[in-house]
Amino acid sequence: MTWTCRRIRTEEELQEAFAIRKEVFVDEQQVPIEEEIDAFDRLSGVCRHYLAMEGISPIGAARWREYAPGTAKLQRIAVLKPWRGKGIGRLLVEAMERDAAALGYRLAVLDAQCTAEPFYRKLGYTTESAEPFLDAGIPHVRMCKHL
Repeated sequence: MTWTCRRIRTEEELQEAFAIRKEVFVDEQQVPIEEEIDAFDRLSGVCRHYLAMEGISPIGAARWREYAPGTAKLQRIAVLKPWRGKGIGRLLVEAMERDAAALGYRLAVLDAQCTAEPFYRKLGYTTESAEPFLDAGIPHVRMCKHL
């Protein structure tokens, strides 16, 4: 099956992304729903949301937004358990990087769960945090990459 990644354009697609994020972050990782879904989670907001698909089935979700002038912040990168380790996360990250670069952003930052730090290193990100910090009770590090 071919995997694709596309920018979310409809409310229905946004709800599919929320369902993925809820399964991964809220159900699996016990992040409170009020911390997971935030003010940036609107189609008309400042975030650009993405879905990874297997055929017509959503299997991953992510978003990015401006963090500072010229800097994009990649966030909420989630892949459903059966599709992890197959390149879906890479597909989402690379789609967001291309989008941000096309809009003139030259740096991408993200707050990676410490367990995902090696994954992002393979994608060219470097760790900026001197020490891990907690986000939603989970250890994270700040990482960045020039686009």
